[in-house]
Amino acid sequence: MEAPVISLTTVDWDAAAAGVAEPGAAPKDAFAKLNATSEKRFPGIGQSTVPVLLPFDLDAFAKDAGNPDAATSDKYFGGFHPNKFFLAGPAGYDANFEIRSGELGISFRYTKPVVIEISGTAYTYDLDGPDHQEVFPPKKELGDLFPGMKRILREAHVRYVFERFGVPYVLAIQCYDMRPSRKHLSCREADPIAEKFLRLLKVAGGTPAIIEQPKFSMSRPQAESPDFTFHSPGDLIENSGWKKLPGRADYHIYSPDMRFPIANAPAYVISQSFMPWGDCYRKGTVGRMGRKDAPYRCRINDKPLVFNESAPQNFNYPWRDNFCENRDYLVGQCPGGYGHQGQDIRPSNCVLLNAQADRCMPYQHTVAAVHDGIVRRTAGNIGAYIVVNTADQRVRFRYLHMNPKMMDADGLLNGRKISAGEIIGKVATWGDFENGTSYHINFNIQVFTKVGWIWVNPYMSLVAAYERLIGERGKEIMAGDPVSPPPDKPPVIMNPDQVAVAKAAVQPRVSEPPPPTAREKRAAENAKVQKRRHHRGANVTRKHR
Repeated sequence: MEAPVISLTTVDWDAAAAGVAEPGAAPKDAFAKLNATSEKRFPGIGQSTVPVLLPFDLDAFAKDAGNPDAATSDKYFGGFHPNKFFLAGPAGYDANFEIRSGELGISFRYTKPVVIEISGTAYTYDLDGPDHQEVFPPKKELGDLFPGMKRILREAHVRYVFERFGVPYVLAIQCYDMRPSRKHLSCREADPIAEKFLRLLKVAGGTPAIIEQPKFSMSRPQAESPDFTFHSPGDLIENSGWKKLPGRADYHIYSPDMRFPIANAPAYVISQSFMPWGDCYRKGTVGRMGRKDAPYRCRINDKPLVFNESAPQNFNYPWRDNFCENRDYLVGQCPGGYGHQGQDIRPSNCVLLNAQADRCMPYQHTVAAVHDGIVRRTAGNIGAYIVVNTADQRVRFRYLHMNPKMMDADGLLNGRKISAGEIIGKVATWGDFENGTSYHINFNIQVFTKVGWIWVNPYMSLVAAYERLIGERGKEIMAGDPVSPPPDKPPVIMNPDQVAVAKAAVQPRVSEPPPPTAREKRAAENAKVQKRRHHRGANVTRKHR
């Protein structure tokens, strides 16, 4: 297990203060005065150890400080709208703003608000290769305003990367390098938004402070587990990588003190696509799916599978990395530039509705927050982030496949404070709708680099967190080591005497889904567009249109 490599920022506070105070004013005094004003709209801004750049007209805001609408009006942000996510701390800051088509004279076909994220950092994570991205110069006018700026397409975001006062800053907008559509924002449409936003940036706060090297504890339990085993990072199921490429042997622990995301052990980091009941992620199958316990395999390999989500393989050790497993998502840290972005995690067991059912019932196990932090999530979104900003970590964790309606009802939304170990939901089967995926969560980690937030392999961080949870050290299975067959682990039968009535409606299957509602049809169509978008338009070697 390896600690991450960190580079510290050296901040020129004198240069930053020169633009916000009278000549000769001490930076600490200048920024204390600035924070006193900006704190009224961005609480905690003074906790940032780097100068905070925002599209914020502080002069106009200060003049209106006595007006009752000053605390809520968006007229001070050049036409952009703060979206309630702002986090400043020892590692820097992140701020989110939104804009809709037609505002500021900027039009785009995408029908939802576009989120603009601006960040500055006290330190960056230095990642090993591969490093798939496309780098372009910005427009000349922006290059003159921000010397050394780069425009980068990486992981479905356009990123404007620059330094000011010695601090790395990144503006990022999610977009896709393809034609405009109502379903997504093209990067061509994102550029004028970014350019308008960048021109409005002003120093809005922060506090001079000493930035120290983050500290990491790499200790592990001394006692060896008699049960817990895991394959090496990067050791994927045979041929399951993008274009059959291998995974990436990343032994870094990106969050040495994080908690394991499933509330209770045991739990299993195991592929949900290339294991029993998995759909082989559109790579084709050999054998009949749709009948319980029917044998089949993925066309890409000879691994025998059965059409039964409760199969012992899915709920037993050893664990297996699937960060770079075959998906259409851009992942710069994977050999081919595409991958899964995270890890599939199953809880302790499978609960079946009855003995004839072939898939697990949702909401039988709880999900826990892995760290103290702040939630980043808008209502209806299937992904929930926990963002950590401390002297030792600049990390954010993402959970997928919990029920978004339940998360909305629980208030898991932008700005909520979370404590490590707090229950934040239940394991579900939510893809784009109920029963849209198998029973698991997808867990991802991003760290802040010189080009912004980047997906990294959470596998060894999960191994370390699980060892702390169970209080025992696991055993790594090296390539070529023999692996014992999984012991029999029967599922829990919720209604053992119940006969499978209306089984297609109660237990939707991969090949025999129930008739979708109108809403589910729309969600499914959106999902198809999303997959085509990643597959066609987000190719990391494609030139920007």
